[in-house]
Amino acid sequence: MPKTKQKASGGGSKRLLVILIIVLIIAGLCGLAGYTFYQLNSMKSALQNQGGDVAVTKKNLPPPPPPIYVPLDAFTVSLKPGENGSERVLYIGLTLRLDDETSKETLQQFLPEVRSRLLLLFSQQTGEGLATDNGKTELLKKTKEVVNRPLTEHHKLVVTDVLFNAFILR
Repeated sequence: MPKTKQKASGGGSKRLLVILIIVLIIAGLCGLAGYTFYQLNSMKSALQNQGGDVAVTKKNLPPPPPPIYVPLDAFTVSLKPGENGSERVLYIGLTLRLDDETSKETLQQFLPEVRSRLLLLFSQQTGEGLATDNGKTELLKKTKEVVNRPLTEHHKLVVTDVLFNAFILR
């Protein structure tokens, strides 16, 4: 009988060891979960504090000035003949976005000169070139360059964007 007592007590120490290991693993996992929860709350409060600072600085900034748009009367222009010799007509409406009120006043003073520059630019185009998206984009860039050229020594427009209102190619 003594052998059975030893086996029983040996089996109990193994069980005790397994239970002790399981308890340690559970305690470790609980500690890890608590640490993770603490870190997440710390990061969350730090982000809220940063967001509050950003909101305060945005409130202190003055609102940006409203954009200044000046629509131009539509242009109807005969285009240069293309490779196949066909004549085409462009009907185009533009709106200029200006940088400031000074540019708006300058544009109103020199409007005939600006329109003349634009008519010359548009009449140099071909129908084949304007039929593509790249051609239209390139025309916008050229229009902006032409309008931004100094009008006189002391007068210059600052056009930040050129927008199409109408674009008909026939």
